[in-house]
Amino acid sequence: MLGITQSAALVGVDAHSVQVEVNTGEAGELKFILVGLPDAAVKESQDRVFSAMANSGFRTPATRTTINLAPGDLRKEGPAYDLPIAIAILASMNKCLGDRLNNFLIAGELSLSGKTRPVRGSLAMAMLARKLGKQGLILPAESADEAALVKDVEIYPVRSLDEAVRFLNGERDILPTKSRNSSFYQAPPESQRADFSEVKGQHTVRRAVEIAVSGGHNVLIIGSPGSGKSMIAKRIPTIMPRPSIDEFLEILSIQSAAGTTLSDENRYFQRPFRSPHHTISDVGLLGGGTIPGPGEISLAHNGVLFLDELPEFKRSALEVLRQPLEDGNVTISRSAGKINLPCSVMMVCAMNPCPCGYTGDGARECRCSVPQIQRYRSKISGPLLDRIDIHIEAPSLRIGELLNTQPGETSLVIRKRCEASRSLQNARFANNADASTRCNARMSHSEIRKHCAINKAQGDLLQQAMEQLALSARAYDRILKVARTIADLAGSTQIDTPHLLEAIQYRSLDRNLFY
Repeated sequence: MLGITQSAALVGVDAHSVQVEVNTGEAGELKFILVGLPDAAVKESQDRVFSAMANSGFRTPATRTTINLAPGDLRKEGPAYDLPIAIAILASMNKCLGDRLNNFLIAGELSLSGKTRPVRGSLAMAMLARKLGKQGLILPAESADEAALVKDVEIYPVRSLDEAVRFLNGERDILPTKSRNSSFYQAPPESQRADFSEVKGQHTVRRAVEIAVSGGHNVLIIGSPGSGKSMIAKRIPTIMPRPSIDEFLEILSIQSAAGTTLSDENRYFQRPFRSPHHTISDVGLLGGGTIPGPGEISLAHNGVLFLDELPEFKRSALEVLRQPLEDGNVTISRSAGKINLPCSVMMVCAMNPCPCGYTGDGARECRCSVPQIQRYRSKISGPLLDRIDIHIEAPSLRIGELLNTQPGETSLVIRKRCEASRSLQNARFANNADASTRCNARMSHSEIRKHCAINKAQGDLLQQAMEQLALSARAYDRILKVARTIADLAGSTQIDTPHLLEAIQYRSLDRNLFY
């Protein structure tokens, strides 16, 4: 007898249709055969599925059984095929009504007791079910919340194999999960919230960060240990404009594919903040693996990628970021396939001015020699530095600033200014054919000429700065982009000379630190 169920394989952040075919009652030696390019986790499903069936009160096949995961040229990985395999086996044994199976997409891991366990990529599976015109998607209850965010497809949460079979046989009703009840639309709890009002002093850094967020610019913060670089960086998502529903679904689809949404602290309506350790590999940062998957830069899509202790990262890991930072997406090619992943991030970097960290610190003496400082700073290449729009120095805090109990501006106040600036940019790029241009940092050369026009006196001023700081042509464009953002924050329709001077100031560290 033949039993068939529909499931899905995750490739990158997209789901592809997989048909699970089970044939029982075959003549020959009692044997369980699994074909269809499965990985080790899928091959192990035999033991999980048979134990789950037995502990759920179902009889396991007593004949030769063949299971095929079609198409055969698509590699299958992970335990998400346990539930569709078990149901297909029961359908082939007339224990589950086969005429309803084609209406549903099914995915889920099974424990030995028959209980379901969550799977990654449920959001992509829901999108696939909608695309295929399925009546609904049957998932473990823990994975149903995120899948329910996709409209026009019903998500049926099940907690066990027995419950899924009873539902398919019409013996039990299961109410679909509603998106309005989803925890993903809730704000993070108070214990997870940080606020800019907690930052002491550092007014110039706060101003630079506000400009960076308003225009989507990358920023580099340079300062001695304890100056508050990491503290400020961790609060940047709190002043970023709230994501739109479309942006949030983009964020969630990547997080879901990587399995990070299975953790409770990631199940909230917020922009991502990723802070990989400097020992991370190239693949961990960019993405890839035997079966290509998202890396840290894609997991930070529409959010913040924070690289603390920037010179300590491997040179090769930093250099692979150059093209993704420029294009906003990354293409990963492996023998198992090729995937494109979005990675439109705001990169925030922090570093010490020297190996000991105290060059230029008035309170402590630097112990580093000039060659040591040069070697330390040369770890960051000029091409990567050119892709960082704003460089700002964070001076050491004075005791008086630390003792000041007066709170600074809250994140809410700063975010309102950033949102007002982004509104101007959204209107500016509303008719843009390239949907990726959502902020000033993403402007093309033609858009820079159109929206960042300066007069002759300003052009002479910028030329003088370029010559004195030995800046590249890419840095020229980035100065104009930052000046445009400063003008937007000021509510100005044109770039005035003070806006340009402030933008140049944020490149002045190029010469002092790296040339």
